[in-house]
Amino acid sequence: MTDKTVLTTGANSGLGLATAVEVARRGFRSVGTVRTHAKAEHVRIAARASGVEIETVLLDIDDAEGCAKVIDDVRPWGLVNNAAFVTQKRVEDVEDDEARRHLETLVLAPMRLTRLALPHMRDAGGGRIVQVSSISGRVSFPLLGWYQGAKQALEGVSDALRMEVAGQGITVSIVQPGVFDSPVTAELGATQFMRAVMSSAESVAGVVADALCARAPRARYVVGFDARLNALAAPLAPTLVRDAALRLLYGL
Repeated sequence: MTDKTVLTTGANSGLGLATAVEVARRGFRSVGTVRTHAKAEHVRIAARASGVEIETVLLDIDDAEGCAKVIDDVRPWGLVNNAAFVTQKRVEDVEDDEARRHLETLVLAPMRLTRLALPHMRDAGGGRIVQVSSISGRVSFPLLGWYQGAKQALEGVSDALRMEVAGQGITVSIVQPGVFDSPVTAELGATQFMRAVMSSAESVAGVVADALCARAPRARYVVGFDARLNALAAPLAPTLVRDAALRLLYGL
C-alpha cells in the first residue's frame, strides 16, 4: 500500500488524527491536513509515539485555491473528508452567516476536495473516497439543526456521486458514527450522559480504514451502539413518541 496515498482532513486531533495513524499502520502513505504549524507538530509527536510516519500539509479546507494546490501536490488515491465542527444551538439562534459556514465547511469544502481528487484517481485507475458523516446524517436531534442539515446534504450529494463514478473504479463510502470520545464531544453538554456507551476515536478510525481497504466497500458504515440503535429504531418509532422522548431528554 505504500504506493497509495491517503489524505485525511482535520488530522490534528480526535478522529482525524486517529485515522491518519490507522491509515499509516495499514501501510498507506498517510498525509493529514492541519491549519497551523503548531498542529503539524502535534501530529508529528503523535505519529512518533505510535511508531508510524504521517506527513502533514497546511490547509484551511474553506480555501478553494489551497484545496486545489494540496490535491495537485498530494494526488491522493484515497480521500477521507473528516474536518468538521459542531455547534449546539436552537435553529432560531443561528444567523445566516453561521448557517453558511456550516454549509461551506461541512458540504462544499469536502465535495470540492472530492471533485479535485477525482481526475487523479481516474489517472491511477481507481480510488477511494470516505465521507465522515454522522448518525445525524440519517436521523435528527434537537439543537443540532444546521450541523445535521449539512451532514444530510453531504450524504445526498455523496450518494449521487457514488453512482456517477462507480464505473471508473472509484468508490464512495459514508461513515456514520454515533457519539464518540473526542475534543468536539467533550464540549457538547447534551452528550455527556452518553459517555458510558461512547465509541473511541480509534474504533471509528478502524472502520474508516476498513472502507479504504475493503475489496468492495459498503455505501454506509454505521459505527457505535447509539448509532446502530438510532438507525434501527428511528424508522420504527412513531414520530410523536420519538419527539417526546428527545424533548424530555434535552429538557425542551
